[in-house]
Amino acid sequence: MPDMMTFIALALHMGHKLKNTLHDYWSRLRQLHNPFYSETMARERFLYTLRFLHFADNSQRPDVGEEYDQLWKLRTVFDKLNEAYAKFYKPSEHLAVDEVIVKFKGRVIFRQ
Repeated sequence: MPDMMTFIALALHMGHKLKNTLHDYWSRLRQLHNPFYSETMARERFLYTLRFLHFADNSQRPDVGEEYDQLWKLRTVFDKLNEAYAKFYKPSEHLAVDEVIVKFKGRVIFRQ
């Protein structure tokens, strides 16, 4: 369990410190070096955990059709998170929503 918590913490932190590849986070090059990652978890341990981390049984893959869920491998995680958010997060009347629409030219399907 401690390794999984460390793995999740590193993965979340990587979202704040964007680099080109996963190996760059453990790089010893002076311009890329950040001791936080190598002191927290070995690179090979992180990659090993990432390789074998699964949230769905691949044999239960749904057929590609009209109602195909492209996030089927993570659906159980999203459902659990949505339940927890609904249970613990109660927005008040003093809530500000600031939404910025920026033109996107990438190839990701999950666009707004």
